Amino acid sequence: MENTIYSLIPPLLALLMVALTRRVLLSLGAGIIAGALMLNDFNVGNTAIHVWEILRGLFVTQSDAGTWELNKWTIFILLFLLLLGIMTSLIAIAGGSRAFGEWASKKVKSRVGAQLLTIFLGLIIFIDDYFNSLAVGNVSRPLTDRHRISRAKLAYYIDSTAAPVCVISPVSSWGAYIIGLIGTILATHEVTNIGALEAFMKIIPMNIYALSALLLVFATAILNINLFSMKTHEERAINEGLVVDPASKSVPGQQMDLPESDKGTVGDLIWPIIALIIGTVGAMLYTGAQATKGDVTLLAMFENTDVAKSLVWGALIGLAVTLIFFLTKGLPGKHLRLGIWKGLQSMLPAIYILVFAWVIVEIIDEIGTGKYLAGIVDGNINIAFLPVLLFIISGIMAFATGTSWGTFGVMMPIAGEIAAATDITYLLPVLAAVLAGSVFGDHCSPISDTTILSSTGAGSNHIDHVMTQLPYALLAALISAAGFLVLGFTQSILITLLVSIVLLVIVSLALKNVGSVNVEASTETSSNK
Repeated sequence: MENTIYSLIPPLLALLMVALTRRVLLSLGAGIIAGALMLNDFNVGNTAIHVWEILRGLFVTQSDAGTWELNKWTIFILLFLLLLGIMTSLIAIAGGSRAFGEWASKKVKSRVGAQLLTIFLGLIIFIDDYFNSLAVGNVSRPLTDRHRISRAKLAYYIDSTAAPVCVISPVSSWGAYIIGLIGTILATHEVTNIGALEAFMKIIPMNIYALSALLLVFATAILNINLFSMKTHEERAINEGLVVDPASKSVPGQQMDLPESDKGTVGDLIWPIIALIIGTVGAMLYTGAQATKGDVTLLAMFENTDVAKSLVWGALIGLAVTLIFFLTKGLPGKHLRLGIWKGLQSMLPAIYILVFAWVIVEIIDEIGTGKYLAGIVDGNINIAFLPVLLFIISGIMAFATGTSWGTFGVMMPIAGEIAAATDITYLLPVLAAVLAGSVFGDHCSPISDTTILSSTGAGSNHIDHVMTQLPYALLAALISAAGFLVLGFTQSILITLLVSIVLLVIVSLALKNVGSVNVEASTETSSNK
């Protein structure tokens, strides 16, 4: 059943159950069991052993010498989440979140302003998408809650600025990884008239989905566009002050029932976040420099950096600064213990979902879902249709497998091979199409780790985020598909961008009054902070 159409069953089962039941862990569990049964010829005993081995492999791996070693990447990511949860709780108890919300509500007087500030933060924190999602969420939540902006919309803004800005930034963990892939492809096909970094920079304006998604978040904020279920969430937030659906369970990152000091200041939130940012970026540069052989350049440091370890170092520094501010408030020791416990609890839903998602991604990889989808691409088609076809296939693959990076790794070499065999002048457009489609599919997938962490950063129910973001992602994808058709037939970046932007403007203006909600009450304080 590997590498055949049957390999689609596990991801499709999980996605279908998510849509029908809205229970993430149950749905992922069903997909895991179905895939493991298929891989083990429906032998229940072997299936249980297989799932256990995958789960164990997330935390410990066996070296060639037979010794067991910790899987540092997984452990560091989970540890970062726990540290960030503690840090967020302590900031809230110290009164930092409340003070920042009050200060920001005076400085940012409109709902549109609060949304634009969130988007702006998403654009400038481009080092890594994990870090972007969690840092922007923690800074923006007090402000968006004050303006009664639903957590679902906050999650959309976070998710739709994180990956799209990282995928077009050469100075990021994403950029370094992609530039490395491009360099390998150029060398394989003996393309010597352009370097990997120059090729990446030329691909940026061709990544139509990333650009469309970024422009669409601005249009959504300014024109008050609320598509389908997003309108329900926004109306509830404005009319009832409930930024999270009270019927939703397992809201990652949610801080509830915490005491708040009346001595809190804006600095209690700002300085820990600044320490987190500086600590993380500094650690990324340091670990990258340590791992670089030869000339230590900025690009080389980001290419070789240890993102997971850097996130933990940044979180430890941020937590240390948080503790310093917390202890100056003279709060009783039980508040510190409560903050630590509640912080750990707040991140458990995200950790459960992440672990289940990692297991099903491994199952999907073993059963060959990605290879099957990649095999659909045929080099015998009209070359002009190749960019849009690769955009669609990459989107489906990232959606089904829950990984944009995995899709990059599979589809970019295939795209390069097809371009080299047909018309090498299409090399950069088809690589751009793969990058764009991968981010699109990642945006739509409930099993994507970046989607999960966007929910966590926003404090939104995960499925609420997936279902409310989907229409926006599909809208940007439709515009992108039209753009890639134009790019395929004209090979003109200027014409492609012009057509894509005009389409986006027309669609955005047409949707201006669709799903609009009354925002007169939005300046009142949310009752669910």
